[in-house]
Amino acid sequence: MSAPAVELTALTVRYGARVALRGVTVTFPAGAITAVVGPSGCGKTTLLHAINRLHDLDRAVTVEGRARIGALDALAPEVDLEALRRRVGLIFQRPNVFPVSVLGNVTLALEHHGASRREALARAEAALREVGLWDELSGEAGRPAERLSGGQQQRLCIARALALEPSVLLLDEPCSALDPVATARIERLLAGLRGRLTMVLVTHNLAQARRASDHLACLWPEDGAGALREHGDTAAMFERARDPTVWDYLTGRLG
Repeated sequence: MSAPAVELTALTVRYGARVALRGVTVTFPAGAITAVVGPSGCGKTTLLHAINRLHDLDRAVTVEGRARIGALDALAPEVDLEALRRRVGLIFQRPNVFPVSVLGNVTLALEHHGASRREALARAEAALREVGLWDELSGEAGRPAERLSGGQQQRLCIARALALEPSVLLLDEPCSALDPVATARIERLLAGLRGRLTMVLVTHNLAQARRASDHLACLWPEDGAGALREHGDTAAMFERARDPTVWDYLTGRLG
């Protein structure tokens, strides 16, 4: 499946009466990495959850606007949520490994989505090789996933998502709890997925955003709700963002 652009139009998210995200219109280009930055509480995680439809689990949350993934309107009520979440992988801030083996973490997800045991094993091995875990574990993919380091667990979560062959990968501060070496491995992995996947990377680490992304979207709280302040080429924005507030934030004068 080719990587699609992700287009948000007037995306607004409310938690009860409180508006968390207001009127966000932005395109995340196909096959590229877009970093979403901004201060705490400006709606970065909320934006990812809206695209993946996680807010459907909470009746107090309402989502308005449109989120197109290629030709698909992800927010349409008739969308098959399991199919959507196969196509749109979500990696959380802290690794959420299953209490089974490394290999089982990936095969369980594949078998849940209809893969045969033989197919699941083959695709799981391929995914674990892609993230560097298969060779790193020297064939011991049967060891408990909880015994992996934090960085290895995060790469396992990415492998589990990749095995389902998504076209979009959403990453919510995937390196925030990792050391610099583990962070570098994740960043190299994401760089290798350019062109194949459209990736949206939420990060508080501006140095990481500058290193790892092609495009940058800065959210900012306005009247208590997160709003898009500026979006563009990463290098150009770090060279000189147009919005004075964004420029001060990116250069460390603010925040």
